[in-house]
Amino acid sequence: MLPLSPSLFNPLCFRCKNRAVLVRKECGLIPKAMANSCARIEPAFFNGLGRRDLVLFGLSSSLFVVAPSSGSLAEEELKMASVVDHINAYSYLYPLGLPSKNFMFKWVESRKPERYSSAAPLSPDARLRIVSERVDIIDNLIISVSIGPPNFQILKSKEKSSWSAKDVADSVLSDKSALRVTSTQRLAESSVLDAHSSDINGEPYWFYEYLVRKSPTKTAQESNLYRHYVASTAERDGYLYTLNASTLSKQWTKMGPFLEKTVSSFRLLPPTENYVPPYKDPWRFW
Repeated sequence: MLPLSPSLFNPLCFRCKNRAVLVRKECGLIPKAMANSCARIEPAFFNGLGRRDLVLFGLSSSLFVVAPSSGSLAEEELKMASVVDHINAYSYLYPLGLPSKNFMFKWVESRKPERYSSAAPLSPDARLRIVSERVDIIDNLIISVSIGPPNFQILKSKEKSSWSAKDVADSVLSDKSALRVTSTQRLAESSVLDAHSSDINGEPYWFYEYLVRKSPTKTAQESNLYRHYVASTAERDGYLYTLNASTLSKQWTKMGPFLEKTVSSFRLLPPTENYVPPYKDPWRFW
């Protein structure tokens, strides 16, 4: 059985409208994961309520009920499930819904977890690649995990302890474009609103919030409509692992708090025998 970090769910507020204070809230959840890549959901309630096994979306998952902090959008319990990718050795939580409001997200697993070498590139040079993704088309939400090498034109040192959150964000965003443009032009598509770092279990995690000046939807034609992202990045084996969660800017007030919980829960896990490091056959597509 693969041990997960006791601080797996550790929400960090990214950007609050009425205050500039970043708040860290310890919740102490320890989801269970199987040693293989098959699916499992295991509900675990904070107050020691019942447990039951379910199967969801073909991924290893654990179901939680999270009570949002006072003043958040949803003043009610939020059900969340955990995803564990044994191929790339990471985990995160994502929202399932608010049962008391009879609201459930409509997630679809658009990309199953896969090794870096066979993953879809985010730019023509194929440095940054999506290794997993799930979408909610109805609510226009996207959660994805990407892996790619650092951009040392932005990160001047190879010592990650010296990296600032803003530079890490710029490094990731410089490789995030489907167009044949320069890194500078790719950065111009994005605007970083907030960036900070946190030490979690002795490793730095960089958290940032940004806007992208384009929308993938046909219905969103307004020139001032952006996609609003929150992201968390960690480094391992010379590669940056990043979880991105986004929605349309006009939906941020409603959906943003849920996405922040997802990004705050992102953790790299101790590798198992199923782990495939990114540097192993990086150009092998089969």
